[in-house]
Amino acid sequence: MRYLLPLGLLLGVVASFVFLELEAGLLLSRAGLEQMGVYASGFLSPDYSAPHLRATAWATLETLAMSAIGTLLAAMLGLLLALPAAGRFGALAKALTRLILNALRAIPELVWAVLMVLAAGLGPNAGTLALALHTAGVLGRLFAEALENTPAAPTEALRLAGSGRIAAFCYGTLPGLWPQLVAYTLYRWENNIRMAAVLGFVGAGGLGQMLYISLSLFQEAQAATVILAMLVLVLGVDALSGWARMKWVRS
Repeated sequence: MRYLLPLGLLLGVVASFVFLELEAGLLLSRAGLEQMGVYASGFLSPDYSAPHLRATAWATLETLAMSAIGTLLAAMLGLLLALPAAGRFGALAKALTRLILNALRAIPELVWAVLMVLAAGLGPNAGTLALALHTAGVLGRLFAEALENTPAAPTEALRLAGSGRIAAFCYGTLPGLWPQLVAYTLYRWENNIRMAAVLGFVGAGGLGQMLYISLSLFQEAQAATVILAMLVLVLGVDALSGWARMKWVRS
């Protein structure tokens, strides 16, 4: 009996190769390997010409702006939806907003990008809206769970002292909740940088669109420059986000 599971997995792998009609022999043949080597060698000499570097720098700024604005909009919308989703406005509002949050994050960013391209046209506007909608669903759920786990004693004390609901939330709940909100938002910004670089493949602007055009035209040197720009952008944002978490969250 203990050999049935490994045998089943092995048969499943073999059946997958047969079903997909993958020609592994042709792929690993001498001609196939030589062809892959020739194609990969084109990426070893990036295009550092001034016009291409200017276009890459502009696309990098476009990608950074898309991720930053999309994350900021998502954090604002997520916080607004998190309040009723945490049960602050009754059971009906909680169920409805949780359904909205589930719907927002259930649709992947690429699908949102395709829908936004159809609605807003090609360009960074579609990518920004796609990131904002999906990330709002993710952050809204995280914010709601953080609100549910926040002690209610400071807020209740302020309410008993005569403070209004907004003032009690701002001075009783938000100070203890703020580090978690910032940490969640920064983490999602890191993810959105990577996703913003991919959304361009469906016409949402930024480095992704530039990379898609270069690969479509078999311009390996230009594509290599864009890939390097993506790598530098992701590493830079990771370092900035880590520094911000150390400064604003852990302190």
